[in-house]
Amino acid sequence: MATLRDIKRRIVGVKNTQQITKAMKMVAAARLRRAQENILNARPYSKKISSVLQHLLSIEKNFNNPLFNEREVKKIALVVVTSDRGLCGSFNMNVIRIAEEMVTGELASINASNGLQMYCVGKKGNDYFTKRNYPVVGSHPGIFSHLKFEFASSLIKELTTKYINGEIDKVVVVFNEFKSVIQQRTIVEQLFPIQPFETKETDTKQTDYIYEPDKVRIIETLLPKHLNAQMWRVLLDSYAAELGARMTAMDMATENAKELIRSLNLTYNSKRQAAITTEILEIVSGANALKES
Repeated sequence: MATLRDIKRRIVGVKNTQQITKAMKMVAAARLRRAQENILNARPYSKKISSVLQHLLSIEKNFNNPLFNEREVKKIALVVVTSDRGLCGSFNMNVIRIAEEMVTGELASINASNGLQMYCVGKKGNDYFTKRNYPVVGSHPGIFSHLKFEFASSLIKELTTKYINGEIDKVVVVFNEFKSVIQQRTIVEQLFPIQPFETKETDTKQTDYIYEPDKVRIIETLLPKHLNAQMWRVLLDSYAAELGARMTAMDMATENAKELIRSLNLTYNSKRQAAITTEILEIVSGANALKES
């Protein structure tokens, strides 16, 4: 049975933990604001490139690029984006679970024929899959502490080269998309082959401009920029979602610590009152015994 000293020590320990979780929540909140600003700054660029490509591809019928060509999928690259640190609830396990279900399910035959290549971005996913001997060919832990556009560009360049050379037939990325501070959505998105751009009815009525250089060269120039922007968006979304998940998890931990402290204080006061009552009873009993003697 816990003594008063044990309960008091536990209260102090929970209070110290509460201070840590509260500080982590504040740090995550400050970083989340910057991450949201980065997403808002990146979206117009990505959206404009997609819009220009969509318009050019809708009017240029003779364009042919291997990045758009569908072929029989015998070799596939699976990019799994997780965080570098924990304490963010189910953020990492949601991505890892879906990726593992894909490997053991729809990609099981490809994995059995050694056609699966995994790229793990983030320490948590990399640790999980390497320890279980999954075919990890690209390990990228620790990139979110200094997240840079150059990393997204280099990763896309490597995947593009492998796809064009026939080393892989399809590229799929699994990540958490940032929706709000309390909501993240796990997304499975295909990078290669590039899916046809959705053409709206208004796009067919757009004016055909005179391009210099020609449309095909412009499309070939914009495609790498488009792919870099898409991977950069994935990384920014994942990082913002991680911070939102950590902020929510630390807020819940702080509230739970507050409730636990309240419960321990009640227990402490109850035991202390019982100990005082026992001492008073012993004193009164002793005094009565002396009188009787």
